[in-house]
Amino acid sequence: MRILITGATGLVGKHLVGRLEDVVVLSRNADEARRRLGKVEAHAWNPEAGPAPAEAIRGVEVVFNLLGEPVFEGRWTEEKKRRIRDSRVVGTRNLVSAIAASESRPKVLVSASAVGYYGHRGDEELDERSSAGHDFLAEVCVEWEREAMAAEKLGVRVVCVRIGIVLAPNGGALATMLTPFRMGVGGRLGSGRQWMPWVHIKDLVGVMLHASSHDAIRGPTNGVAPHPVTNLDFTRALANAVHRPALLPVPRIALRLALGEVSDILLGSQRVFPKVAEQSGYVFEHPDLAGALEDLMTSQSSSA
Repeated sequence: MRILITGATGLVGKHLVGRLEDVVVLSRNADEARRRLGKVEAHAWNPEAGPAPAEAIRGVEVVFNLLGEPVFEGRWTEEKKRRIRDSRVVGTRNLVSAIAASESRPKVLVSASAVGYYGHRGDEELDERSSAGHDFLAEVCVEWEREAMAAEKLGVRVVCVRIGIVLAPNGGALATMLTPFRMGVGGRLGSGRQWMPWVHIKDLVGVMLHASSHDAIRGPTNGVAPHPVTNLDFTRALANAVHRPALLPVPRIALRLALGEVSDILLGSQRVFPKVAEQSGYVFEHPDLAGALEDLMTSQSSSA
């Protein structure tokens, strides 16, 4: 089966490529993609400049769309926010335009989205039927999903995977958090009462592959573990996993001064559940945080 991936050199993309064969990737730098990913067919594409090249789409049965400017790298200037939006919204629009022009269209498009769709919701239990929020990231996610869902009019089944905080053995959110915790200076963020919708990288890739092969799954699907935790519980679990204390909370005002508007994401609360994945038969390999962290720490040790 010929499979196309955009954003393949990112954290999720690299793990997804590792689970597949006969992979075509679209990248701003095709040579770099080949070097980093190994045996893939790579095509150069600037997602904001126009439709993807026709030769990359030809013969593809499944498309995984993982486009997106990193959200947590750097402060949110107006230019940064434009790149966050356009890389996702315009990039996905141009991908769907290429699908529309293709002589042989894929059967399914699995397009990334984010739990940022829901905005800050406190203790409210959220699933795929819940409404969208109203902040910047929520608005981006709404537009992003709308562009992806436009492929339905072309006869393509579309799934939008709303991704939570991805925990992986090397890179991503966990790598950023581990350094202060290993130094014994980790701690809760703000009050620590905010909910964190996390997911082990193996399960996120598993949910995406599951969605691609189950015809009954359409529209939004939450890519999160079935047991969300508060930031305080996450802090305790991570400290326990690295055998260090977690004694130094980071006040809300300090986060705001250090990160600006990005701090709103870290302090926002989203109690999200993967109802579609579970009801369609997906069985999580790492449903609980303690077990997930133990697996990730073991993976880090074995690869060191």
